[in-house]
Order: sequence, then C-alpha cells, then structure tokens
Amino acid sequence: MDRQLLPVLLLLLLGASGLQGQGQGPERPSEDLLEDAPGEEVPQEDGILVLNHRTLGLALREHPALLVEFYAPWCGHCKALAPEYIKAAALLAAESATVMLAKVDGPAEPELTEEFGVTEYPTLKFFRDGNRTHPEEYTGPREAKGIAEWLKRRVGSSATRLEDEEGARALMDAGDVVVIGFFQDKDVATFLALARDALDVTFGFTDRPQLFQKFGLSKDTVVLFKKVSWPELRARAEGQVQQPGEFSSHLGAVLGSRVGPGSQAATPQTSRRIFSAKILNHLLLFVNQTLASHRELLAGFREAAPPLRGQVLFVVVDVAANNDHVLRYFGLKAEEAPTLRLVNIETTKKYAPTGGGPISSASVAAFCQTVLSGELKPYFLSQEVPPDWDQRPVKTLVGKNFEQVAFDETKNVFVKFYAPWCSHCREMAPAWEALAEKYRNHEDIIIAELDATANELEAFAVPGFPTLKYFPAGQDRKIMEYKGSRDLESFSKFLDSGGELPAEEPTGHGAAAGFTQ
Repeated sequence: MDRQLLPVLLLLLLGASGLQGQGQGPERPSEDLLEDAPGEEVPQEDGILVLNHRTLGLALREHPALLVEFYAPWCGHCKALAPEYIKAAALLAAESATVMLAKVDGPAEPELTEEFGVTEYPTLKFFRDGNRTHPEEYTGPREAKGIAEWLKRRVGSSATRLEDEEGARALMDAGDVVVIGFFQDKDVATFLALARDALDVTFGFTDRPQLFQKFGLSKDTVVLFKKVSWPELRARAEGQVQQPGEFSSHLGAVLGSRVGPGSQAATPQTSRRIFSAKILNHLLLFVNQTLASHRELLAGFREAAPPLRGQVLFVVVDVAANNDHVLRYFGLKAEEAPTLRLVNIETTKKYAPTGGGPISSASVAAFCQTVLSGELKPYFLSQEVPPDWDQRPVKTLVGKNFEQVAFDETKNVFVKFYAPWCSHCREMAPAWEALAEKYRNHEDIIIAELDATANELEAFAVPGFPTLKYFPAGQDRKIMEYKGSRDLESFSKFLDSGGELPAEEPTGHGAAAGFTQ
C-alpha cells in the first residue's frame, strides 16, 4: 500500500467510527463514562435531587435508597404533591434518614419515562442499593408525613423490638392503634412485611417471656391495642353521629389474630377493617391524671385486661381533661373519680360497681365478671323531676316520672324523645308545641317530651332522634310508635283516630305502627 495513502485511510476510518458513534450509540451514556466524569454533582432544589438521563446513574450510586418522582410541569396532581414532597424531604433530612428524594421532568426525559414505563403523572418509584432494573412502585400516601413514614419503614425496621414492659407501655401510649407481635417460635418476617404498608398503625414485636407472662399469653399471637374516640363509642351506642370531641385512652381492645405463611399483606384499607372489630362491652376508668394516687390505679387496671381479651374494651378517661360530655353521658361528676363504669354499646345499658372498695386488678376483674354473667343489674340515668313539669302545654318527663305519666290508665300520652343537639328535633319543635296547645284542654290527652340523652328508660331504648311514641289509655301498657309526617295536621289525625292514620294518608315515612313491649 502506498505510504502516502495510509494517513488518509486512517482518517477515513476514524471519521466513520465517529459518525457511527453519533448516530447509533446507546440511548444514555454508560455508567462507566459517568464514573469517569470529574467533579460531577447532581443539582438540588429544596432538598430534592433534580435528575435527568445522564445523572440518574450517578444518583443511584451515591444514594442507596432513592425515591424518584416523575412529574410533568403542567400536571395539576404534580403541583398539589410538590409542597408535600418538599416537606417530606425536610422531615427525612431532620431525622438523618438514609433516603433521598429526587424528581424527573418526564416530558423532558422521554428516554427515562420509556425505560421505567411511566404512563401518567405523577409516578413515584423507589430504588434500593443502586438497582436500576427493578424499582418498587410507590403506593403510599401523598402527604409529607405519610411519604416519610413509608420510606422509613423500608430503610429501617417497620416495627419496634420490645425488651421490657416499660418499652411496651411507651409504644402503646404512642399511637391510637398499636399492634404487638409476640413470637417465640415463629419467624417475624411476615409480620414485618405486613407492618411496612399499614402506615396508620404502630407496630412492635417481642420474644421476651416476661412480656408473654405480663399480657397473659402462652403462645405466639398478635395483640392489638386501640384508643377509642368518645364520638365513635357514643355513636355506636346510640346509632347517631354525635358532636365532635375526643378523650384519651391508654388501653385498647385486645384482639388475638395470627400472622403466618400465606397471610395477606395489609393495606390501609384492610387494616382499618381488621382494627374495627366490634367489642360490645366497654369498661371505663375515670381518673384525675394530675393526681399521683389516681395514676397508681392504672397498673392494676391494665393487669385486668389480658384475661378479658375480646370481651371487654378497656378505656381510661381523664376527668381533668375536656371530657365533661363523657361524664354527662354516665351521669357522673369529676369529683366522683376514681370510679368505674361499664357500658354495652349495643343495648346502651350501663353498669356501676356496688360497694365502695378500692380499684385493683382483682376488683376490676370481679366487676366485669358480674356484668358478663348477668348478676348485676344496669342503672338508668334520670334528671330530677322539675317542679313545673306539668305547667306548660308540653309536659316535661324524666326517668323518675316517666312510668307514672306514660302508663297512666286514664290518659292517652304522646311523647317526643329528643336530643338537645338534634337538628331534626329542633325543626319539628314548633309543630309539637302547636299540637300541645291544640289539645291542652283535652283531659285524656297529654303531649310530652323527654330528653333521651339525660334520661334512660328500663322499658325500652331510644334508637334515634326524634323518636315519637304513643301510649294509649288502658291496662295493657301498649306502646305504639309514630312514623308518620311530622306536622300538626298529621299529628292531629293520628290522635283523633286513636293512634292510627287513615289508609289514604300519604305520610312519607310509612304508616304508624303499633306494637307491644
């Protein structure tokens, strides 16, 4: 070959090689080339890494745990997530968590969206240990605390290892719903996997024999402790949605369940169904937590709980806090603490211990057993009879005068059972007053009302408000429930017909029905 042609051929070969590299090279730079880039840094905005196709590999090498948001600048959901994402990054940084948040402008990085199968915005993917090929799809909450908690349960333990009773009590006091796994023979891996996604629950686990003994357990199990809000308890008892307000409880339901091979991982939706298991008997300890002598009673109260697991929900009510509504429901005053009350939320029957001995583990257990066995009779709330109860057209009934008035053999008594806070009761009040005024001169008819939140009846429970019942004259103690329209004309026709509405009367609520109790 002519020596003069050799440089030309070499140049042509080099040129061809360069053109081939420009037109048919890899879609993104190889990680080897990125590693060789001197002084390479990934930019940040508000503590969040800003990535592109060139810097993603570098970020994966530098951060063993990385959550990446693929967003679009025009996406409304992305804009809503942005401030929470920034807060989550700050929370993780404040706790020195070994996880970093990042974001990628999806429309500007089509190579990355194609590589990771991004079809909608925002899409979040979690990368572990630099693994680029199998990221985990983020399925957690879209608010800061939830994002941070989801990530912490993946980079750390999803449950707290408990070594002693003090640690168990601290964990139980820390959350509204706390689940503790007691495992001596079983692998805890399934339990920890379940705990990763149930973010609304605090988890702990132990293998300590002294904790098994303390909670009355003899074999591996999972125990749940749930704090109860007063509106939830009262709404379940009365079938109504009540006014807001909560109280603190330090013990919860103890529900046994198993976690083993094949258990389905819990989601926030399934965990709520699991943790709403119905325990009808609720035992409340009323104490003043500012007093040391009252706080000392909590230990005995807690000790009584394990043997009654699944039967009784244990609750502590602090009378020094804003819990007047709880006291009123049980007919108590703050100065009566410490004391116990038990309520069955299905029958609404309430029970008080007899005697006046000290509150201890033994006395709490004995009180519960007398209620569960049917040996103890319930008590019923009643206001005092007002001196002028019969002076107005609408007569005022309370628990103490109800039997005498409602079952008077010579009277037809029409009673409204109401709640002071009930809007439906307030709406029908003018019609009820007009009815009483219309029949005030009828000696055999009494129009009355009873505040069913402050007075309870042994004869029957009041399921909702307003409830209207008619007690016709006679010796058979007949009770008829009115379910017609709540207006003066319908009320009048009902009374004039002796407790029945004409068949053609359109009531909108169904015809009045009579039944005997």
